[in-house]
Amino acid sequence: MEIRESDDFDAAGQALARAFHDDPVIGWLLPGNRGAAGMFATLARHTHAITETALSGGGAVAGVALWDPPGHRPDDEAAIPGLVAAMGDRVHQGLLLEGEFARHKPGGPYWYLAQLGTVPELQGTGVGGALMRAGLARCAGLPVYLESSKESNVPFYERFGFVVTERFTLPDGPPVWGMLRPPQS
Repeated sequence: MEIRESDDFDAAGQALARAFHDDPVIGWLLPGNRGAAGMFATLARHTHAITETALSGGGAVAGVALWDPPGHRPDDEAAIPGLVAAMGDRVHQGLLLEGEFARHKPGGPYWYLAQLGTVPELQGTGVGGALMRAGLARCAGLPVYLESSKESNVPFYERFGFVVTERFTLPDGPPVWGMLRPPQS
């Protein structure tokens, strides 16, 4: 399996939509997963700094991780048309989600793992772990923060040194687990 940075945002969006097909937060955000591929592609293209893909032996996208370095600022203006096209009247829900996530993020400089997903047929085969190791390799010396949208994924992140810092609930929505990995040298 090859891990590399990618600018094929549409393929990344399709893979993340498949990976998050049963995710409680995505279900709250986009009922029926409608528009998820376009939303994820737009987030990869304009909102997050690094799109990293795991490629299967045949070259298909097996998994995706979206990362932001400390101090990263998304290009919200450029993202708006793609988000509106993908999410329609659910954009307000996306703004609510981002506001809730922002309220719970740590202070100080940290790396942010925005999304990590493996396509369903390859879940449990090491794709997520390979993406996590590749991403964490660049984060030495700084903490790393993420939100887990499924309690069942918390142990996966704990294996990489993340600890739950809080559990919060989205307005009229599912719970989310904020997780922080202390600085590693």
